[in-house]
Amino acid sequence: MILITGHVILTPEHRDHMIALGAEHSARSRGEAGCLAHHCHVDVVPRQAPDGSDYECLVFVEEWESIDAVRAHFAVPASRAFVAEMRALSPQPPVIRIYAAEDITAKLMG
Repeated sequence: MILITGHVILTPEHRDHMIALGAEHSARSRGEAGCLAHHCHVDVVPRQAPDGSDYECLVFVEEWESIDAVRAHFAVPASRAFVAEMRALSPQPPVIRIYAAEDITAKLMG
């Protein structure tokens, strides 16, 4: 399984629009081949910038069957447009991390 985490800084003037974009992106992505889960959340704990100001983040957690499914997802024009719009609305580019993961729940939980 491929696990993807990411976040983008929400700006007060675009907050509602960015959340709506994130929700649309997650809903659309869930319908793609190989998508096991795609979630979008507002981080409930504000983060602090170097200047001491607080800011909110929109957080993404995704699960995919394979790297090929992820590549196909990244190639979808709507996915590329989503990232481009988020880059334009946020003071910093979105952060993304991609991991190869193994579900070890049964090993830990019995």
